[in-house]
Amino acid sequence: MGTELLAVEDARARTLALASPLPMEWARLDEALGRALAADLQAQRTLPPWDNSAMDGYAVRAADLTGPLPVRLTVGEIIHAGQMPRVELRPGTCARIMTGAPLPVGADAVVMQERTRPGPKTENPSSVEILEAVSSRNFVRPQGEDARKGEVLLRKGTPLGIPELGLISGQGLFSVPVPRRPRVAILSTGDELCRGDEPPEGRIVDTNAPTLALAVARAGGVPTLLGIARDTLEEVSARLADARDFDVVLTSAGVSVGDRDFVKAALEQQGVAMDFWRVAIKPGKPLAVGRRGNTLYLGLPGNPTSSLVTFELFVRPVIRRLLGLTDVEPPRVAGRLDGELRKPAGLAHYVRTQATWREGELWVRPLATQTSGALRSASAATHLLHFPRESTSLSHGAHAELLPVSWAV
Repeated sequence: MGTELLAVEDARARTLALASPLPMEWARLDEALGRALAADLQAQRTLPPWDNSAMDGYAVRAADLTGPLPVRLTVGEIIHAGQMPRVELRPGTCARIMTGAPLPVGADAVVMQERTRPGPKTENPSSVEILEAVSSRNFVRPQGEDARKGEVLLRKGTPLGIPELGLISGQGLFSVPVPRRPRVAILSTGDELCRGDEPPEGRIVDTNAPTLALAVARAGGVPTLLGIARDTLEEVSARLADARDFDVVLTSAGVSVGDRDFVKAALEQQGVAMDFWRVAIKPGKPLAVGRRGNTLYLGLPGNPTSSLVTFELFVRPVIRRLLGLTDVEPPRVAGRLDGELRKPAGLAHYVRTQATWREGELWVRPLATQTSGALRSASAATHLLHFPRESTSLSHGAHAELLPVSWAV
């Protein structure tokens, strides 16, 4: 493993190469959201089971409406949603029909109610005057539009969002095959850290572990806090030895070049094959990634915002890959810079920004503080602005690549 600074894209590709979808389990639909199907799913029933009306109006034979308008038709019955038709349409007849109700035999179109008017009240049975001609299949939702029994409803690898789970629910299914959720261990390191609301003098409350746990849960993983390891090689190594049964182990701090930064050495002591260390990025340059057996280890930097940004760029894509998703790269949108930015060449900066829409474009303004040691520099951010590695300035109005942050509400 070299010590050169990797480009962000290369580092993410190498990290993702170490991750594969986890073994399959059957999960309830409410637990499957955000995962991908682990096998093809076959339709158990045809939906809708019959042609039905897309409008409140009148079910008609389109051929009856070819003459001069208006055309007067006899109303044979009223069909509400949840009822089956009882009368077949004959030439010159129609049926009053409500949205979602099955079409009667003989009908091939629906005329919306607003394009009709009642016939003379003296007529018995009642009649209606149709004010416009319609073509066959007008306002008809066809049988099998959503699914046909026996066909592949959704393919393996399909991301399960709300519409997909609704489609599955309509098949009468209560569980689906998906990769199980990744178990993610989180270990904080640092003599300065403590838990509780009254830190002793010289100590601070650990915010990284609970913050990362929330990010893991939002990404679809199952977080477990391993506590705080003091800054000794022995303790960091011992805590890591307790994390062998997890799919992903995240450490926070202790991964740089300080006298008491022992995470990288402890990982190697535990038999982790390190893939790379250090990325050409700000915030978040110290990032160690390796693997032991089926467990992926990511040593994140200790500054709170650095930890969140590297989670967004590296850990969240890994969790998505473990959940069986194929589109795991951070989403990107185009925007424009409201302000000016300058930096030396060499590191890609991910600037915390807040977005607003102006005249049909997304404009982002950098937050006033960009320090990596304060969560306040992330709390109001809606997007990360990618300030490329070799660029040194971005002027007001410059077009920029933006990454919506998953931690925003």
